[in-house]
Amino acid sequence: MWLYILQGIGYGFAAAVQPGPFQTYLISETLTKGWKRSLLIAFSPLISDGPIIALCLLVLNQVPLWFQRFLYIAGGLFVLYLAYGAYKSWKYFDSNNLLAESGNQKSILKGALMIMISPGPYIYWSLVTGPILLRGWRESPLIGLGFLAGFYAVVILGLTAIILVFGKARELGPRMNRVLIGISAIALFCFGLYQLWLGIV
Repeated sequence: MWLYILQGIGYGFAAAVQPGPFQTYLISETLTKGWKRSLLIAFSPLISDGPIIALCLLVLNQVPLWFQRFLYIAGGLFVLYLAYGAYKSWKYFDSNNLLAESGNQKSILKGALMIMISPGPYIYWSLVTGPILLRGWRESPLIGLGFLAGFYAVVILGLTAIILVFGKARELGPRMNRVLIGISAIALFCFGLYQLWLGIV
């Protein structure tokens, strides 16, 4: 049980601090509107991810066990690829890219829509977190729920932390974000190796 919760926490942290369109939108909204008006956007994944998870698990539930093992290996390689991307973002950190403003007014629903039309979550839940959730759920629904609770608790806390950091101190924000990206690169690398191990043994 605790292993799944820890995996949920690790992957949730990596998902929250990975640079991407949603994080850029979150930061720009915070810088332009302030942290109080942006806090609700941190809950966007709770709206967007339900259909994504259901679709991905529906597909995963129909495939044979050997293909799930393949997904673990493919997922491990994908996580290592994400780790490499996070490492490059950390090494060649450019705060100007993170501070780009979005042109239109946004809301929590528009944030959720941005997530739903991005390919990243579908790949993530198909290759990385979906097989873990499915495996835990087959052991016990409580274990699957523990994984989801760990994942989304840290996702929301991580996104909230980004909002507070960029809302409170613009000068501190880019440096703090670089530290978080570096930590996520290490976490992704470790979990990528673990995914490969699950697929091989």
